[in-house]
Order: sequence, then structure tokens, then C-alpha cells
Amino acid sequence: MSMIPVDQAIERLQSNSRLLVDNETIGLKLCRGRVLASDIVAGIDVPPADNSAMDGYALRLADWQEPADALEISQRITAGTSPGPLKASTAARIFTGAEIPQGADIVIMQENCRGDEKRVWIEKAGKAGANIRPRGQDIRQGATVLKAGHRLRAQDIGLIASLGFDTVKAWRRLKVAIVSTGSELVEPGQAIEPGQIYNSNHYMMDALLSGWGFEVIDLGVTEDDPEVLSEVMTRASKVADVIITSGGVSVGEEDHVKDVVESLGSIDLWRIAIKPGKPFAYGQVHGTPFLGLPGNPVSALVTLLVISRPFLFASQGMRSTDIVPLRQPALFDKPGSTRQEYLRIRSRAEGVELFSQQSSGVLYSTTWGDGMVVQYAGQDIARGDAVDVIPYLLFN
Repeated sequence: MSMIPVDQAIERLQSNSRLLVDNETIGLKLCRGRVLASDIVAGIDVPPADNSAMDGYALRLADWQEPADALEISQRITAGTSPGPLKASTAARIFTGAEIPQGADIVIMQENCRGDEKRVWIEKAGKAGANIRPRGQDIRQGATVLKAGHRLRAQDIGLIASLGFDTVKAWRRLKVAIVSTGSELVEPGQAIEPGQIYNSNHYMMDALLSGWGFEVIDLGVTEDDPEVLSEVMTRASKVADVIITSGGVSVGEEDHVKDVVESLGSIDLWRIAIKPGKPFAYGQVHGTPFLGLPGNPVSALVTLLVISRPFLFASQGMRSTDIVPLRQPALFDKPGSTRQEYLRIRSRAEGVELFSQQSSGVLYSTTWGDGMVVQYAGQDIARGDAVDVIPYLLFN
């Protein structure tokens, strides 16, 4: 069976994705990482009135003639107070963020003034409008500031708060069931016997999926037994929006996951031209989407980040899941292969260096560095070449 190129695999999953959740109204403090279910439209201007960009004096520029002239200080305006109209031929003491009084057309910064509590002498002015932040400079009433399908970040939440909204309509968190397969797997904290390994994939999947804002349903570890797997997968299909497994999707005699999924639904995609991660599988279990990650830990991580993430976020209602790589010089030489490779690297000021061991079982390679270089099929990399780099932070 021929392998499917990475871009085609992602595109096929995206074309098969559909919104799997309903919407709900939640408070601002609970919405970081959530996906908007409706547009955010400004109901007010921000700022709501002209205000001062600094501490100083507000006046009508035509009232100031020359530095020798003093202007009476007719009012003192602090942020949060409502000023009265500016009296003719006077100035108002004003502070940063305070509303500009009617009649004033300039704010002179206090460093260019001298005076006392009653009068002010202006040593240098500017043009009309200087140091005034006009009403609606940031946002105009009626403007759409965030669109449905946007995943909320801290700055987005601050923007929404600036418009006076205390809740948003967001898509419910996607329920993702995770299942580890393998009779050799042992939970951390337990004694290990010959032939056994600790279950790293399960904790890695849980951490990533939870960090992406999904609701993780932990169905634990199953042994390599088709009947047990069938029962667990059927249960997962009833409680989750998406099922993710690690292990059991390769071609070994004890790799039963693929066959079990086919018996309960279908396998629609298998064997990707990616390194590491070739045995990745996608299908359905009783109508519930299924993502089968390879068992090797780096393979599981790479396929979860590169192939599964776009599908999961699309199922959550996210409008765009694209990641734009950075370009940095390579500090290594590496011949290409027939598969698209994801090389574990570490960034330095002069470029990116390659971890010495790129095996799919070396999980330490992912913590040693801070990202991956995408080496496209057939691409040879020579020291000094500009390469595509995806920092792990971009997957957050």
C-alpha cells in the first residue's frame, strides 16, 4: 500500500471534519482557549470619549499666544471624572486617560509647562490635536472585532472586556477519549518487570489535549486483546466526540487496533509519508471519529501535533488551524528521504542545531530542544540553508 503525503492526509481529515459540539455562554474568566461561537461586535466606541494621552494641561490652542503669557487653571480633571466645558482663555490640569473638556483642542505635556495651583506658563506647544486620543481611536461602535471560530487568547479577552461584555458564546469543549494499548505498559509509580515500559504516551496525550482546551476522558490502558479493545472502543464511542488511541495501528501480529476499528466502523486513512509516525490511522467507530497514533512516543507526539491537531480544532469549531513556520539557517547537513520528516532541533542565535539521535523512540529529543524542522520529501539540507522551523509554542 502506498503512503499518503502529509498535506494530503491533513486535507482529507479536514474535509471529513465537522462541528461536533454545541455552544454555551460562559464568563470571561473561563473562556481562555475556547472557540467563539458568534462574532464579537462593539456596542460602544473605545475609548468612549476623547482623552488625554499624558499628564499635562488641556487648553484651546488659540488662547495661547507666547511663553510669557500665563493661563488661569480653571479645573482639575482626573481619569474617571466628567469634566465641565473649558472656560475661555483658561487651561485645565489633566491626567493620563482623563476625558478632554469641551472646547479644548490640545494637551501640553507637563514637561513643557511651569506653574502653580492657579496658573500655568506654557514654554512649548504643538499642533492642535496633539496628545489627545480621539473617541473611537481603538474601536468604532458596530465594528466586528472578533469573528466566530476564533480561539481566544489573553489579549482577546482583554479586548472583549474593554467593550463591556462579561460573557461570550463559545463552543462547548470537545470531549476526547484517550486509550493506550499494549500489555507491556505500566503506570508510573508502579514497579516495573522485565519486558515492561512506563506509559509515557498517555500522560503526554492528556497534557496536550487538556492544554488545547479539550475535555479529556481517560479510558486507561487496554491489553492487546481484540475483545477487550472492542468493548473499550465501543464505550468510548458513546461518551466522547473523538477517540484517540496510541499503539496497535502498525502491521505486527499484536497490533489489533486497526482491525478492531474496521470491525466496528471503518478505517478511512492509514500509512502516512511522515517520519516519525507512518502508521497513523483515521476512521470511525460507530460513527465517532477515530485517530490512531503510533506507539513510539515521538511518533505519537508528532502525529498528534501535525495531523491530529488541525482535525480536532476544526471539530471544536475553530475557523483556521494553519501554522506558519519560521525560517532559520540550518547548522547541520542531512540528506532527504521519501517521507516528510520532522526533525527535533534547538534554536540558537545563529540558527538551529539538530539533536544527534532522531529515532522515534527517543522522547528526550523533544525536551532537549524547542521545536522541529520540517524536511520535505526529497529535500537535502546543507549547513546554512534556510529551513522551515515550527517552535513547539506555535502548537499551543
